[in-house]
Amino acid sequence: MFRDVGGLVPREKFISAMRGVASSVTVVTTDGEAGRFGATVSAFSSVSADPPTVLVCLFAESRIAKAVTANGRFCVNVLPENEPWIADRFAGRHDERVVDRFDGVACDGDAPVIVGATGFACDLQQSIRSGSHLILIGHVRDVVDTEAPPLTYRAGSYHRVVPQVIAAE
Repeated sequence: MFRDVGGLVPREKFISAMRGVASSVTVVTTDGEAGRFGATVSAFSSVSADPPTVLVCLFAESRIAKAVTANGRFCVNVLPENEPWIADRFAGRHDERVVDRFDGVACDGDAPVIVGATGFACDLQQSIRSGSHLILIGHVRDVVDTEAPPLTYRAGSYHRVVPQVIAAE
């Protein structure tokens, strides 16, 4: 099925295939001496349960990547399905008319955790540069589990998770 073409797949082919992969919509937030920042990200994953560890990937030259590194902490907020406007806000789609991305977004704690989101508050443990991005690995020090159905993103639009009934054999 796979052909060895003697190098990396063309960028456009990679991006096209990745657009078909559904993922939870997450907003990474941080606050501390380097400032309060937030950004919508698509690369978030659990790493380990022993100790509880997650990772996120951020564009290495972004303000938030620099702030997370300096602050030493971050929160991954998995947005609920009814909050696509928050994803748009932290993706920068409102930056021309909203000075502060947090304006009108309720948050708790020093992470900060977005109210209504499932939040993973983390202490930064490791940062690894890979290509244009930083892989930020954090030990989870607290979780707010809202059990809300997550907002997902695929092929350029938001989606809802629809449970499927699996027939018994």
